[in-house]
Amino acid sequence: MTFNEAIKSSRVVLVEFYASWCPHCQRMMPVVSQVKELLDGRVPVFQYDIDKNNDAADEAGVRSIPTFIIYYDGKEEWRHSGEIDGEVLLAKIDSFKDKY
Repeated sequence: MTFNEAIKSSRVVLVEFYASWCPHCQRMMPVVSQVKELLDGRVPVFQYDIDKNNDAADEAGVRSIPTFIIYYDGKEEWRHSGEIDGEVLLAKIDSFKDKY
Protein backbone atom coordinates (compact mmCIF):
# COMPACT_ATOMS: atom_id res chain seq x y z
CA MET A 1 0.00 0.00 0.00
CA THR A 2 1.39 3.39 -0.95
CA PHE A 3 1.43 6.38 1.41
CA ASN A 4 -1.43 8.04 -0.50
CA GLU A 5 -3.49 4.85 -0.34
CA ALA A 6 -2.76 4.52 3.39
CA ILE A 7 -3.93 8.02 4.31
CA LYS A 8 -7.15 7.47 2.36
CA SER A 9 -7.74 3.91 3.61
CA SER A 10 -10.11 5.07 6.36
CA ARG A 11 -11.88 8.32 7.28
CA VAL A 12 -9.42 8.85 10.16
CA VAL A 13 -5.82 7.61 9.97
CA LEU A 14 -2.83 8.07 12.27
CA VAL A 15 0.61 8.16 10.66
CA GLU A 16 3.93 8.15 12.48
CA PHE A 17 7.22 8.96 10.78
CA TYR A 18 10.25 7.66 12.69
CA ALA A 19 13.78 6.34 12.31
CA SER A 20 15.24 3.24 13.94
CA TRP A 21 18.33 5.21 15.08
CA CYS A 22 16.30 7.99 16.75
CA PRO A 23 16.22 7.72 20.59
CA HIS A 24 12.96 9.72 20.82
CA CYS A 25 11.37 7.38 18.27
CA GLN A 26 12.59 4.34 20.20
CA ARG A 27 10.96 5.68 23.38
CA MET A 28 7.71 6.21 21.47
CA MET A 29 7.55 2.64 20.07
CA PRO A 30 5.87 1.06 23.14
CA VAL A 31 3.56 4.09 23.42
CA VAL A 32 2.44 3.74 19.80
CA SER A 33 1.99 -0.02 20.29
CA GLN A 34 -0.26 0.63 23.27
CA VAL A 35 -2.26 3.27 21.36
CA LYS A 36 -2.72 0.78 18.49
CA GLU A 37 -3.93 -1.85 20.95
CA LEU A 38 -6.38 0.57 22.62
CA LEU A 39 -7.75 1.68 19.24
CA ASP A 40 -8.48 -1.98 18.50
CA GLY A 41 -8.60 -1.46 14.73
CA ARG A 42 -11.05 1.46 14.86
CA VAL A 43 -8.41 3.79 13.41
CA PRO A 44 -5.57 2.45 11.28
CA VAL A 45 -2.06 3.35 12.42
CA PHE A 46 0.71 3.46 9.82
CA GLN A 47 4.36 3.76 10.79
CA TYR A 48 6.94 4.84 8.23
CA ASP A 49 10.69 4.62 8.72
CA ILE A 50 11.97 7.78 7.02
CA ASP A 51 15.11 5.97 5.85
CA LYS A 52 12.97 3.49 3.90
CA ASN A 53 10.12 5.87 2.99
CA ASN A 54 11.89 9.10 2.14
CA ASP A 55 9.39 10.03 -0.60
CA ALA A 56 6.43 9.70 1.78
CA ALA A 57 8.25 11.76 4.43
CA ASP A 58 8.99 14.47 1.85
CA GLU A 59 5.41 14.42 0.61
CA ALA A 60 4.16 14.84 4.19
CA GLY A 61 6.64 17.65 4.84
CA VAL A 62 8.30 15.84 7.73
CA ARG A 63 11.26 17.83 9.06
CA SER A 64 11.78 16.17 12.47
CA ILE A 65 11.07 12.79 14.02
CA PRO A 66 9.05 11.33 15.44
CA THR A 67 6.20 13.12 13.68
CA PHE A 68 2.58 12.10 14.22
CA ILE A 69 -0.09 13.16 11.73
CA ILE A 70 -3.83 12.55 11.84
CA TYR A 71 -5.49 12.49 8.43
CA TYR A 72 -9.23 12.89 7.92
CA ASP A 73 -10.55 11.96 4.48
CA GLY A 74 -6.97 12.01 3.20
CA LYS A 75 -6.26 15.55 4.44
CA GLU A 76 -3.94 16.47 7.29
CA GLU A 77 -5.93 17.65 10.30
CA TRP A 78 -3.34 17.56 13.11
CA ARG A 79 0.42 17.21 13.49
CA HIS A 80 2.83 16.81 16.39
CA SER A 81 6.60 16.43 16.24
CA GLY A 82 8.55 14.94 19.13
CA GLU A 83 7.61 12.68 21.99
CA ILE A 84 4.00 12.78 23.16
CA ASP A 85 2.17 11.13 26.02
CA GLY A 86 0.11 8.16 24.87
CA GLU A 87 -3.01 9.45 26.63
CA VAL A 88 -2.68 12.80 24.86
CA LEU A 89 -2.23 11.07 21.49
CA LEU A 90 -5.21 8.81 22.12
CA ALA A 91 -7.36 11.77 23.22
CA LYS A 92 -6.43 13.63 20.02
CA ILE A 93 -7.43 10.61 17.91
CA ASP A 94 -10.63 10.21 19.93
CA SER A 95 -11.50 13.86 19.21
CA PHE A 96 -12.25 12.59 15.69
CA LYS A 97 -14.35 9.70 17.05
CA ASP A 98 -17.62 10.97 15.58
CA LYS A 99 -15.93 10.94 12.18
CA TYR A 100 -14.83 7.28 12.02
